[in-house]
Amino acid sequence: MKRRVFVASLAATSLPSRASAVPELAGEIGITTGSFMRHLSPDAAPGKLRLLDLPRRMSGELGLRVIDLMTATLAELTPAYCEKLRAEAGRCGCVLTNLKMNQKGLDLGSPDKAVRDEALRVYKETIDLAAILGVRWVRPLPLLQRPDLSVYKDSYRSLIDYAKAKGIGVLVENFGWMQGDPDAIPRLIAAVGDDLKSQPDTGNWTGNDVRYPGLEKAFPFAVSCDFKSRALGPGGSHTEYDLKRCFEIGWKSGFRGPWCFEHFHQDLEQQFKEFALLRDMLRGWMKSAE
Repeated sequence: MKRRVFVASLAATSLPSRASAVPELAGEIGITTGSFMRHLSPDAAPGKLRLLDLPRRMSGELGLRVIDLMTATLAELTPAYCEKLRAEAGRCGCVLTNLKMNQKGLDLGSPDKAVRDEALRVYKETIDLAAILGVRWVRPLPLLQRPDLSVYKDSYRSLIDYAKAKGIGVLVENFGWMQGDPDAIPRLIAAVGDDLKSQPDTGNWTGNDVRYPGLEKAFPFAVSCDFKSRALGPGGSHTEYDLKRCFEIGWKSGFRGPWCFEHFHQDLEQQFKEFALLRDMLRGWMKSAE
C-alpha cells in the first residue's frame, strides 16, 4: 500500500500543476466578456448589458467571480473607466484576470520595423491600462497569417519584458494561423521562452482532428482557459465537439482553472440561463474528477 501511494505521488508531481501556479484561481469558473459583444451598451437599456453591471450579475445570479476582458468590450480605453470597472468588480467580489488585446491591424510579425514598432506602441499603452485594471495577464491578438518566428518572437519578448515590470504576464491563444496547427502554441513558447503561457480556447480549431491533439499540447502551458461552447441543445447537449473531453484533456494535464466560458446567444437572459447550465455541468465534472 505504501509503495502504491508513493508511486502515485510521483506521478502526480510529474504533472505541470496549474493549480499551484495560481492557487487562488484553482477551481474557479468565469466568463469572457467577448461573449456579450452583441448585447453590450455603454448606457443602461432594455435587453442590453453595461459592462459595469456584469460583476453584479455574475456574482449575484451565477455565483461566479472571474472576468476575462476583451478590449472591444470596454466602453472606453481610458484610465478613468478602467479604474471604475476595477472598483466595481472588487465591490462585487469579482476579479479581473486577463485583458485580450484585440485591436485590429497590428502586426507584431511584420518585416517592416515601423509596423512592428507601431504594434508594440499600441500594445504597451494597453498594458498600461491593464495594470490599472489589475489583471494578471494580457493576450495580444495572434496574426491570421503564419509569421516568421525569428521576427515574431522578438516582438513577444519586448511585450513580455514590458508587462513583467508591471507584474503582468503575457498569454498566447490558438487563433488565426494557430487554429489548424496543434503544435503552434508549444512551438511559439519554445521560440519565445517559457514565461509566455497559454490560454487554450476549446473552440478555436479548424476541426476535431486538430482540436484534441492541439489541446493536449497547449494545456501543459496553460494558466487560463477559454472554455468555449457553441449552440447548446436540450439539457446542455453540445454536438459540434465534445466539451467533456476538452475538460478532461485540461484536467489530466494538471490544469485546474480558471475555466472562462465563452458562449453566445441572441437573447441576453437566455444566455445567462445557459451560463448557469454550463457552470453546473463543469462543476459536476470537476467534482467527479477530484
